[in-house]
Amino acid sequence: MAGVALAALSLTACSPTAPPGVDRDQLDTAVSRAIGDPNSCLLIAKAGTGKLYYRYNTYTACDREQPSCEGPGKAKVGQLLDRTVKSRAAVMLSCDSKADASRGVGWAAGPIAGTDLVYAAMMEGDRAFPGRIMADRLEGAFRRAKVSKAP
Repeated sequence: MAGVALAALSLTACSPTAPPGVDRDQLDTAVSRAIGDPNSCLLIAKAGTGKLYYRYNTYTACDREQPSCEGPGKAKVGQLLDRTVKSRAAVMLSCDSKADASRGVGWAAGPIAGTDLVYAAMMEGDRAFPGRIMADRLEGAFRRAKVSKAP
């Protein structure tokens, strides 16, 4: 029993919580309202270093490969985050995730206004938002949760 408790504690200690000075519950609520779905994922990290501060949803949901919408390949949200950590470039993409167009995937990434943080997000499903809409909704979520420092 003690081993199980120790393992759970060590996993929790390694899990990203929230950017410094940000209330995790407020951020979870804002992100959930913006892009909440069992098949969505949001990662927030420090630009330049890639230090991960926050993950919305489970590791499993965030580790799924989806069509990249940039060509024939697949990608994971962590790969988009790694690219955004270096470039700070905004990304807003969407495409079908099933050949019959019954499901789609949206990708959004970029800097968080007024901070040295960047984000990358993915949403897949039969009601997934396009990347441009995800970016807009997340910008509002970051303001509501006091992550961004923009007015």
